[in-house]
Amino acid sequence: MIENGFNAEFIKKDQSHHQKRTKLTVMCMVYKDDGSFLVLNRLKKDWPGLTFPGGHVEDDEMITDAVVREMKEETGLTVSNLEPRGYIEWNNFGDDVRHLAMLFKTKHYESEIKSSKEGQIFFIKEPDLEKYPLSNDFLKIYELLK
Repeated sequence: MIENGFNAEFIKKDQSHHQKRTKLTVMCMVYKDDGSFLVLNRLKKDWPGLTFPGGHVEDDEMITDAVVREMKEETGLTVSNLEPRGYIEWNNFGDDVRHLAMLFKTKHYESEIKSSKEGQIFFIKEPDLEKYPLSNDFLKIYELLK
């Protein structure tokens, strides 16, 4: 049956649709002119392996401010001149949350890298990636950040 130009069965199904909460995160690739880039060898069991530093955007925090904060917390670096590179989303944690990560890259940073409780931080070149376990979707994210 059609009501007001819409299929009534579709409207009924749409009304029962459960809207997932969205958790906004950021990731950033710091790179050098020699082709190396910064990675985090993450230790947490929920997403182990090489990944790019980043984390959640706090309530009322600007996205670029979150990138700067997370990079400082996880790497010790102060980053600037962020280049937006796209986004990636996932729903596979069984927590009824849609995760949306905004991706950035930069070659502008100050200070020295230091590892954190998240894991070891180091610069790596693409051919050496095969020596390490990679986090879920690492290669997909890397392609977006290159």
